[in-house]
Amino acid sequence: MTKKVFISGGSGVIGQELVKILLKKKYQIFVGDLKPIPDNFLNKIEYYHGDLNGIDSKILKNFKPDVFIHLAATFERSDENYTFWDENFQHNIQLSHRLMSTMKDIKSLKRVIFASSYLVYDPDLYLSKEFINRNYSLKETDSLKPRNLTGMAKLSHENELNFLNNFKNSDFTSVYARIFRGYGKNSRDIISRWIRSLINNQEIKLYGKNGRFDFIYSKDTAHGISKLIDNNIIGPVNLGTGISRPISDVIKILKTHFTKLRIKEVKSNIFYESSTANMELFNNKLNWKPKYKLEDAIPEIIEYEKRKTKYKDKLLSFNILITSASKKIPLIDACQRAASRFENKINIMPGDSNINSISKYVSNYFWKMPPTNQKNLEKILNGCKKRKIKIIIPTRDEELYFWSKNIKIFDQNNIKVIVSPLKTIEVCNDKLNFYKFFHGMNISVIKTFTEVEKLNEKINYVVKERYGSSSNNLGINLEKKDVISHSQNLKCPIFQPYIKGQEISIDAWYNNKYKLIGFHSRKREIIEHGESKVTSSYNNDLVDKKIKKFLSKLQFRGPIVVQAIVSKNKVSIIECNARFGGASTASIPAGLDVFYWIISEFLFPNNNLIKFNPIKNKMKQVRIQKDILI
Repeated sequence: MTKKVFISGGSGVIGQELVKILLKKKYQIFVGDLKPIPDNFLNKIEYYHGDLNGIDSKILKNFKPDVFIHLAATFERSDENYTFWDENFQHNIQLSHRLMSTMKDIKSLKRVIFASSYLVYDPDLYLSKEFINRNYSLKETDSLKPRNLTGMAKLSHENELNFLNNFKNSDFTSVYARIFRGYGKNSRDIISRWIRSLINNQEIKLYGKNGRFDFIYSKDTAHGISKLIDNNIIGPVNLGTGISRPISDVIKILKTHFTKLRIKEVKSNIFYESSTANMELFNNKLNWKPKYKLEDAIPEIIEYEKRKTKYKDKLLSFNILITSASKKIPLIDACQRAASRFENKINIMPGDSNINSISKYVSNYFWKMPPTNQKNLEKILNGCKKRKIKIIIPTRDEELYFWSKNIKIFDQNNIKVIVSPLKTIEVCNDKLNFYKFFHGMNISVIKTFTEVEKLNEKINYVVKERYGSSSNNLGINLEKKDVISHSQNLKCPIFQPYIKGQEISIDAWYNNKYKLIGFHSRKREIIEHGESKVTSSYNNDLVDKKIKKFLSKLQFRGPIVVQAIVSKNKVSIIECNARFGGASTASIPAGLDVFYWIISEFLFPNNNLIKFNPIKNKMKQVRIQKDILI
């Protein structure tokens, strides 16, 4: 039976090497990482992109892993900065505890492998203020005294795993590999940093050339971890080469590849290190030794970094246009955060026909656009091409007609407009047409009419504009005489019976094949001028079934938002906007990662990894005004 392995931090330096090894063994792999999925993982593994502190435990339980390999961690250099305080807690201490809190109760789990560090050992064993030509071989039984915050976090989780190992009813075993001075491709270690500097003809700085370290290459580390899957080692085990090398050896090797190497020796107060891993336990139990020396690995890293530089030069850089940006700052911020998760240089460009739009103050790329009408089509198209715009996200109901009518023209110019088909826009933007379209489909869409004579004296009504945003001049819970008076201030008034109940919004997203990927419902708790100022998650399985039925009746593309009222589990659909909603940013942390998905589809059109992983924790969003000081 194929083993199922969940790897946290599997897109990192060690993780990418480990995934290659396990794929060759035909293991079924699920990786979770803050980084976007590497190209070489596409369509080969399951992937969760995001902070694993927020992953829904059901996602991990549904995968049913046999093995959990915990690589995810954050590191600083030897001297940790003050700002590392919070980062260490969130991505080391808190993350390890949260993941293991879920994993320990998964019945399929048989093995836990934790990437610990030699930083848990007492530094008095291998550090000295004055240089001493000696080398201390650290053993698993040596005294423990974490050297820094990272070491403290590693030892803390070792103790948690040891706690779980002590329970006889535990169905899994845990081993913690104390990894020594790791280095590898695409790393932040000193060797990789020096190589990147040298490729760019920059001077490198050398602190303490006599320091000695047990350097272990990421390929060897990955192989060592893979060996720990099928064995009975429990508790700590060193993972290094067993050989200590001075930092001056690294410089000598680099000089053979960079003849014009410039180096500046810097005086420093840092202590001299002289350590190596005692590998007797690992070698005796597994009969395995690392094979890479610095002389073998450094040329591989140099070649990789040179290829990466060329690859980055070839990476597509482009802009994303947010139309009718106005004061939609949360939407722009959310899109900017999504773009920052990709290697590509992606700029978010707010666009608006109003030169005084507030959105121009939150981006360096504001575009005062021509009005979105047919006579300006060529001007808008040329403006998009000139500005390297590849994705357009319309945000206003009235402009959706223009973008939907002309979507093929933009597509022919390799510009993707995230908009639903014209028929869908015509149904959703006309509230009377919306009611007539769904009437008779066994879907409870709220009754809508335009004739004043149909008003009933005994019930109250909502009166709103037939076209465009319903928040404009909205009248709620009005008696007949007040409805008539209010309607005189509207261009095309429509009337709907007022229904008491819980107002909800449903944010949904459809991929480029018009398939529903997922939706998230939320209560509208405080409403001003028709828009949610406070909104929170709403879960009701019966309501969800009715919403899903409604969503299946029209062809949508991209983000949409539906308004409804729930009264005693009866769902009355009020309207649907085929665009991102004013408070729809609340659904992004709930798992509806719409802007990330939009960019992913553009960059990787054939990938099948876009999945909705709903977060069951209840969310509450409060929309407030925020000052920006320039």
